[in-house]
Amino acid sequence: MRAQASVLHLDLDAFFAAVEQRDKPSLRGKPVVVGGVGMRGVVSTASYEARAFGVRSAMSTREARARCPHAAYLSGRFEAYRSTSQAVLELLRSCSPLVEPLSLDEAFVDLLHADLPDLEVATVSAFAERLRERVHEVTGGLTASVGVASSKFLAKVASDLDKPDGLVVVAPGTELDLLRPMHVSVIPGVGPATVDRLRRAGVHTIADLQEISEEELVRILGKAHGHVLHELAFARDNRRVESERETKSVSVEGTYEQDLTDRKLMESLLTRQASEVARRMRKHGLSGRTVSIKVRLYDFTTLSRSSTLPSPTDDETAIGRLARRLLEDLDTSGGVRLLGVGVSGLADWVQDELFGTDEEPEAEEDIDAPPAPEEPGSAAPDPSGGYRPGMDVVHAEHGRGWVWGAGKGVVTVRFETAETPPGPVRSFPADDPALERWVQNSHDQSSHDRHD
Repeated sequence: MRAQASVLHLDLDAFFAAVEQRDKPSLRGKPVVVGGVGMRGVVSTASYEARAFGVRSAMSTREARARCPHAAYLSGRFEAYRSTSQAVLELLRSCSPLVEPLSLDEAFVDLLHADLPDLEVATVSAFAERLRERVHEVTGGLTASVGVASSKFLAKVASDLDKPDGLVVVAPGTELDLLRPMHVSVIPGVGPATVDRLRRAGVHTIADLQEISEEELVRILGKAHGHVLHELAFARDNRRVESERETKSVSVEGTYEQDLTDRKLMESLLTRQASEVARRMRKHGLSGRTVSIKVRLYDFTTLSRSSTLPSPTDDETAIGRLARRLLEDLDTSGGVRLLGVGVSGLADWVQDELFGTDEEPEAEEDIDAPPAPEEPGSAAPDPSGGYRPGMDVVHAEHGRGWVWGAGKGVVTVRFETAETPPGPVRSFPADDPALERWVQNSHDQSSHDRHD
């Protein structure tokens, strides 16, 4: 551990849902769920109002709707999340050159490199409080929970202690007192399976964990996992804040409204996903050796298979061929609800042609949304016209709003923006030429594209 509380962890509270509430006045203070809106979908983020009803991330949308049927279920707007995240990252980087993003909604900041007169608890606390205020300003009203401590592990633990909109600074010398009464699940990597193994050994809290020798933990959990848990139980974590984090893998996956049973269709989807993985790798100058597929069956059983090539590749044909071959070994006769392709074992390529400009927008990979209407094998036209709940739209007469719901050839829109009061609701034919998808342009902030 460091001698000072100089590692800051910032976590934007219920990020995706909070952005939706910010931009949709009628949803402020109400339950909002972002993720797959169909019954086969998965919750990405739930607002705190929805969490009060037991809705949680990674829960199936079916269960979420049963627990909180009156929530707004939105498919998500990745561009809005990314632009908001970027504003926060720019703010953090203005405070310290060492900022390590973990995802769109959280990051570590090394305060050793911040412009602070000292690293006393009072000074760090005042800095973190002002930082939270500035986050509120640059995001248009979002809140962040912040933890500051002598290591990355403890800073992340601290940021969870007073959510939402909280600040906890762990004074040097108090780390073990803070940890001892906590449940072992606060340690990263301690999921349900590890919790169960430790429970059978009589370990429930970190204080219990401290009573077990490292040799015993290795026997229970294996060498690598046992060693790490033993170190973290005593707050020993010397990981640095790294401004450049190595990309471990590139992957694409999709969840489908109806169970897939046609092997030809599955192979077609894997081929398409392999092409997207290859495109992203080429865009970032990467190649990889290990190709894997992820298959979630009708009963939620998740299977994965992988194979390693003799040399790195970014070729979509090679990736797709290997992905289809891996599928051959799996029994999918009962139906498949999710398919995914990934490449790991990444390496940097240096050929100049791999660094060409690619202006295609990034896929909304953070949202487990329903497949787009152009998915291979879709025979019937999309009854929603391609509109998804939460999508930004603009009408020639009524102005800007967002999709409240869509289906059976009808689109229902609530006309409001972040700068207006809650607005009226109107319904239109899905092919109404006066209705378009609205896409914020980073240059003029007001352009919109035709929604096909």
